[in-house]
Amino acid sequence: MQQDILINWSPQETRVAVVENGAVQELHVERTLERGRVSNVYLGKVVRVLPGMQSAFIDIGLERAAFLHVADVWHRQEGGEPPLIARHTQPQVPIEKQVFEGQALMVQVIKDPLGSKGARLSTQISIAGRLLVFLPQDDHVGVSQKIPPAQRDALRARLQALAGEAGGGFILRTNGEDATDAELAEDIAYLRKTWARIKEASLRLPPLSLLHQDLNLLQRVLRDMVSTETQAIRLDSIEQFGMLQAFGREFMPAAAGKLQLYKGERPIFDLFAIDEEIAKALGRRVDLKSGGYLIVDQTEALTTVDVNTGGFVGARNFDDTIFKTNLEATWAIARQLRLRNLGGIIIVDFIDMVREEHREAVLAELRKQLARDRVKTMAGGFSQLGLVEMTRKRTRESLAHMLCEPCEACGGKGSVKTARSVAYDILREILREARQFNPREFRVVAAPKVIELFLDEESQHLAGLSDFIGKPISLQSESAIGQEQYDIVLL
Repeated sequence: MQQDILINWSPQETRVAVVENGAVQELHVERTLERGRVSNVYLGKVVRVLPGMQSAFIDIGLERAAFLHVADVWHRQEGGEPPLIARHTQPQVPIEKQVFEGQALMVQVIKDPLGSKGARLSTQISIAGRLLVFLPQDDHVGVSQKIPPAQRDALRARLQALAGEAGGGFILRTNGEDATDAELAEDIAYLRKTWARIKEASLRLPPLSLLHQDLNLLQRVLRDMVSTETQAIRLDSIEQFGMLQAFGREFMPAAAGKLQLYKGERPIFDLFAIDEEIAKALGRRVDLKSGGYLIVDQTEALTTVDVNTGGFVGARNFDDTIFKTNLEATWAIARQLRLRNLGGIIIVDFIDMVREEHREAVLAELRKQLARDRVKTMAGGFSQLGLVEMTRKRTRESLAHMLCEPCEACGGKGSVKTARSVAYDILREILREARQFNPREFRVVAAPKVIELFLDEESQHLAGLSDFIGKPISLQSESAIGQEQYDIVLL
């Protein structure tokens, strides 16, 4: 599989597209004024402890206080257990016995603020390097689950020998599988130096200070996105190309060797039709090659994906048509989750399948496609209603939330009242006003469609109301206001 990474840079925004075999698989956007805060380390201040929720609110200098749950409060584990396992096997100490209001606390952001929710925090600090993740508060040495089990013990033993007795735990990342001892030792030294700088800053700076900031999107491309399948990393800014090349040569020489400066006359995203893919990723409907389609709806609580056959009638019988549509949908669903950066709870409504082997094959293919995702995903089986429930780890805003805002006309509902519904609302409002006030005349200011309706089909009802209240009603069309908006002026 051939993979290219395309980077479009401007002073206000960096956009990254991961293209595999000519199809866009991932989109990442980072704006200079809205840079994500995941992995940043702050010296926070506890502003409120809630024993009933076993959580605390921490001020880290953002617009909203951040959230710390008791499960994310670090304390030393016994027996050298991995932190994630120990969190579930050891009894938790109540949060009110671990933190108190006014306390200065070193915390790390594990989820960006999403919608109306503040950032989520952890007091267990982890610092990502090129090959390793450093856990300065733990002594555990682990290996990425994506590395084959047969190699893990040998890699763990190598890493333990290199880490020595200086303290701190390490997790070997997937791209460190083939690293030399010298490369691993270099990463260990870099991570320990970074942690020393964070600790020194925590003693010197006041609460609400930023102690450590994660790499920007350009640098994270080299650290996190480059793999053995990556053929080239094409960047369209000569200034950023030089800076990224210098950064890569120092920390990620293998990845830096794949950097290419794009010098074409057409914008790099136009050349590969990336902007068209972004536009599609913001729409509800996703067409499948067979003629079927998906409907993707993102809400505050969850995301739903509905699979439809559409115009696909190419299979020999109805069961095969449904099976092939569902099978093709699994590929599209996995791709759309990555493209749109959808996270949290996701419900997939496949077309009902009668045969059990078809359901098992579709589920197996969905899990296979999800396994390619660099973000952690989990898919359950078919429920009694024929739905598949799954989760995808959410750390940053989705593409739609980053690029769009709720429509002013519909308030984010996705629909507005019909002109006739608004007209009837106006008639009721005039009657209500007439019972309370005694003006000389009522003037209705509304959208053109509503006024046209009053002048045509609803003119008889308007005239009848005018006779009933004994007052004239005049109309004024205003094109600048939305269809649901109107004013009744008392003259």
